Parts: sequence; structure tokens; C-alpha cells
Amino acid sequence: MAVPSMRGQLPVATRFRQVRQRTLELCAGLGAEDLLVQSMPDASPGKWHLAHTSWFFEQFVLGRDPGYRPRDPAWHYLFNSYYQSVGPMHARPQRGVLSRPSLDEVHGYRCHVDDAVSELLDRSDDAELATLVELGLQHEQQHQELLLTDIKHAFWCNPLQPVYRTAPAAATNAKAPSLRFVDGRDGIVEIGHRGEGFAFDNETPRHRTLLQPHALASRLVTNAEYLVFVREGGYREPGLWLSDGWATVQREGWQHPLYWQDDLASEFTLAGVRALDPHEPACHLSYYEAEAFARWAGARLPTEAEWESAAQGVEISGNLQDEQRFHPRAAADGDGLLQLYGDVWEWTASPYVSYPGFRPLPGSLGEYNGKFMCGQWVLRGGSCATPRSHIRASYRNFFPPHARWQFAGLRLGQDR
Repeated sequence: MAVPSMRGQLPVATRFRQVRQRTLELCAGLGAEDLLVQSMPDASPGKWHLAHTSWFFEQFVLGRDPGYRPRDPAWHYLFNSYYQSVGPMHARPQRGVLSRPSLDEVHGYRCHVDDAVSELLDRSDDAELATLVELGLQHEQQHQELLLTDIKHAFWCNPLQPVYRTAPAAATNAKAPSLRFVDGRDGIVEIGHRGEGFAFDNETPRHRTLLQPHALASRLVTNAEYLVFVREGGYREPGLWLSDGWATVQREGWQHPLYWQDDLASEFTLAGVRALDPHEPACHLSYYEAEAFARWAGARLPTEAEWESAAQGVEISGNLQDEQRFHPRAAADGDGLLQLYGDVWEWTASPYVSYPGFRPLPGSLGEYNGKFMCGQWVLRGGSCATPRSHIRASYRNFFPPHARWQFAGLRLGQDR
């Protein structure tokens, strides 16, 4: 984790209030029942997200003060996620049984933590404190995205398939531009965090790597393109799949992307069931599906170094959480590489491993990223559920290859 630079950014106290409020805004309109349900072991109830993000500040910010007393010591066990070095935790697949504490009590807990952290920030200009609070805010923004993906999965599992929030009207007749391949840099390039502003420890150190001649697709793969793969038997052809991927397809009975309806003409969204737009990016794909499609298309997935090299210096804009669409949209016409940020996370061909010279954070915060560097794959670029102030060119997201409930899609790459 790098020390956050306040140059060109909001003061950390102001940002703290805004990020914490944004989480509550994402829960507006959801009842206690909505925020309790856990639809699968990989997801968490919304109420747990609200409590855990507060626990993070209580544990790692307020806990620095020997005189601080937790709101309820028993909640330390309930709302710890995976920090083994600070104590045991409630089993992740059982978070949905936590009917107590109540939602009102969790909101009270958030207010208690907010007041204590705000008071601490008002009377201190300690750089280490600002760094820890910024880490907590970046952590909360990750959970804002998880709130959206987890409630989408829960609502999809409900036979009523309810609406989370009505989406803003889409642009009429938005058509994806023709796909082109754009040559990328080759030779020795530098990737990783440059040292200004915030970064997680897994984005460091900045280092040199060798890129072979390659090209990246000018935009993301669309629903129409992925539909051809489905209709031509992509899910029935084992030769297109990695061995583990094909075993997963057979075991889970996959026939199309997660939220597509069996009619292949409609899909479930956070705004309810709607017609499948052929020009929007294909979404909710696992790594296995993205890799199989790329192979079928006579291409491959980009490496994370290829993606980051292309994204360096590109303005962060696009269909991100701030747009409040919560769904991918068709690419607009333009030059160069489109949709680098937002819409869908882009699977890469890179396993999630450490950079040369990587050192995790000292102490318990060292468990944040480093211990997951096994059996996961890197995604880049953010999605329609990612806050704009959370994403950057060096950001490394990671999930296991079977994960489908995140807003994930793909961009094609090829060798030159």
C-alpha cells in the first residue's frame, strides 16, 4: 500500500464521509430481508457488507488507540472476513444465518464507527492515519461493488426476479463499432504502481517486463459475437476448453452466460429481465468461458502487462458505478482502444502471482492480498459497478477461474 497523495484529491476526512454515505445509498430501497439473504457461499449478505466494512475501520484504524473500546466485542468474530492473525471468524458460507444483530443495530454500528473515525481525523494530521483510512475506503469501495453483484445474484435466484433499481434510459440505436486490432507496445516496458496516489501492495513494485509483438481488440466482445459462439455449439465442444473448464461446464450444466435466459433473447439485470442487446459487452463470464471464446475466435486473452501498457496515460472515464446504470453499454465510436475502463472487468491470460520484489504489508494487513496468490486469474479495467475513484491502470483484480457472478467479460488479443 502506498501513502495516498492528496494532490488533486479530496481531503481524507471529506472522502471518508462521501464513501461511507455512498454505501448506504446503494442500499436505499432494500429491506432487511433483502440485506440478509445469502444466495451462494461466494456471496455475502448486504447487512454483512455494511458491518464488515465498519469492522475494518474499527479493527485497523480505531484499534490503534489502546483506549478504544469496541461497540460489541462479540461482533469481532461475526464480521472478521479472513484475517486469521487477528482472531477467528464466523464461517463465510454461514453469513446468511446472522439474523442478529439486526439491521438497525448494524446501522447504529456504522454511525458509531463513523463518528469515532471522523473525530480522530479532525484532531490529527498523522500521515499513517490518513494512509490507513484510505486503505479502509478503498476496501469499502470493493465491497460497494460486491454489494451490487451479490444482490444481483440473490434477486436472480428469486423466482420473482425483482428489480433492484430502474436503469437510466439507454441511448437509442447504440451500435458497437466494428472490431479492429490495435498494435500494442513491444519490447521492454514498465508496469506496476508509479508511486503517486494510493495503490494496494499487489500493484507493487513497478518493474520492467518484456512484451512480444501483439495487438489488442479495439473494444470488448459483444453479446452478438458471444451468441454466435453459443449457437455454434461452443458449450458442447470440449476441444475449445481447458480441462478444468470443460469439467466445470459438464458438472454445472453451463449452456450460456450466467444471467442469460434459456431463450437466448433476454437476460436478467439489476433493472429486471430485459431483451438481450446484441451490441452490449458480453458479461458475467468465467475465465473458462472467456478463454474458450478467445480460442474459438482464433485469438487469445491479453496478458495483464499488455493491458496495463495500453492503459497507461489513458483518462479514466466510461460506464462506471458513478453513472448508476449498473449494466454494461455498447461502445461508442472512437479511435484507439475503447472501453478500457468500466462496463466489464476484462479477464487476462495472467495468473494472479506476485511481481518481482513484492513485499506484503507488515502485520495483519499483509493478509489483504498476498495470501490469495494461488489459483486465481487477473482481471483489469473495472466495471459498471466500480467507483471511478477506485480504479487505475495498475489495479489488479483477481478471482478464481470458475467465478461468473462478477461483471466480467473479455477483450481479444493476438500475436503479431
